[in-house]
Amino acid sequence: MKKSIYVEKTYDHMRIDRFIRSHLGKIPQGLIEKNLRNGKLKLNQKKVKSSQKVRTGDILNIYNFNFENKIELNKSKYRPSNEVIRENENLIIENNENFVVLNKKSGISVQGGTKSKKNIIDIFSKSDLFKDSKPFSVHRLDKDTSGVFIIAKNRETAQLLTSLFRLRKVYKTYLAICNGEVILNNEGFMKDELVRFESKKKITEKAETKYEILDKNNNATFIELHPITGRKHQLRKQLFNLGNSIIGDKKYNTTNSLKMSNKNLMLHSYEIKFKIDKKKYTFRATPPDYFRNMLKAKRLNF
Repeated sequence: MKKSIYVEKTYDHMRIDRFIRSHLGKIPQGLIEKNLRNGKLKLNQKKVKSSQKVRTGDILNIYNFNFENKIELNKSKYRPSNEVIRENENLIIENNENFVVLNKKSGISVQGGTKSKKNIIDIFSKSDLFKDSKPFSVHRLDKDTSGVFIIAKNRETAQLLTSLFRLRKVYKTYLAICNGEVILNNEGFMKDELVRFESKKKITEKAETKYEILDKNNNATFIELHPITGRKHQLRKQLFNLGNSIIGDKKYNTTNSLKMSNKNLMLHSYEIKFKIDKKKYTFRATPPDYFRNMLKAKRLNF
């Protein structure tokens, strides 16, 4: 069996092993290199190494390759309905030639995984907005966190935005409603050493967040957060460490309640700012109704 895949512009200058995975699924690196060596995978009918970069117009030639990985991947891949696609398109704040910005709903993952198939990237891959390209994720946003989320339309923009996030040139503002009264100055910095595990290996990472308390009482605190570092679950962990977990957080929870009355995580990505070629971009996402209703219920002012 022979198959050929044309290299489109969006994949220009990508390593061939990554290009193969993007089309054939999560194939082990060793298997890719073995098939490149024995000529079952060729670029423009020539043998190449896994580090070879593909260019627009190249042809990936596939000869008698085992497609079992691709078949398994396609079976499990999330396939959104037209209604779901339209529903998420209606959440768009900005749409230009290089990226889309949307007010992501809580309860939906950015990318698919074993625990959650429904995801933003698969939804927008079927949208007409990406008919001549593909969606690229450039930053993280937890499944249960709502708010501003950016999707790049091409690899060049994806690489640029990813670099801006990594270099801390993207300025993010989150809003959170916490359990109890946060006993801190009205504004300042939270500095922690957060612990996580990779398999059995313990990893400690420094985390820093600028904060401003917007309103509080004995019952709850409304707080604005500006993460300086970008650790996984950073804001949720830091507030948990203070003893003021975010309302609705099932993982980092200080209320000692097994059955939480609130189902929504009260953490919202409110604003993102960055600059590209001296042009400033600012995007804001209105908090969802359940967030504003919680503020009223806790007698906190927005």
